[in-house]
This record gives sequence, structure tokens and C-alpha cells, in this order.
Amino acid sequence: MHLLDQIPLPIALLAALTLGLAPFFPEPHLWEKLKMLAGGTLTRPMDIFDLALHALPWVLLVAKMARMATARG
Repeated sequence: MHLLDQIPLPIALLAALTLGLAPFFPEPHLWEKLKMLAGGTLTRPMDIFDLALHALPWVLLVAKMARMATARG
């Protein structure tokens, strides 16, 4: 069985909404890092690691949903 099949969808969604967006104030960390990436200021290794860490749950969720969609049809 594929690894993505073993992860329940609600858990992947919960991870994306909590870990992927934390901290929530003053703005989600992922949003801040994406703005830095777009502005060309994402240069420090810690910021790059931070972007990867906060984006991982979203990548996992999208991959799981894509796998579910291809398995159905």
C-alpha cells in the first residue's frame, strides 16, 4: 500500500491548517515566507528551512488528494 493511502484525510487536513499556518498572528508564517520568496528576500538558510517546514503539510495534503482523485477515476 502507498504511504499516502495510510494517512487519513482529516489528519492531513488538520496538519495543513494548524502546522502549515502556525503561528496565526500577525500573519500565517507560510504566507510571510511566500511573500519573502516572491520579493527575493528569502535568502537565509533558516528562512528557507522554515518555508519547507510550513509548506510540507500542504504538499502532503495536495499529494493525498491527487492520489485519491486518480484512484477513483
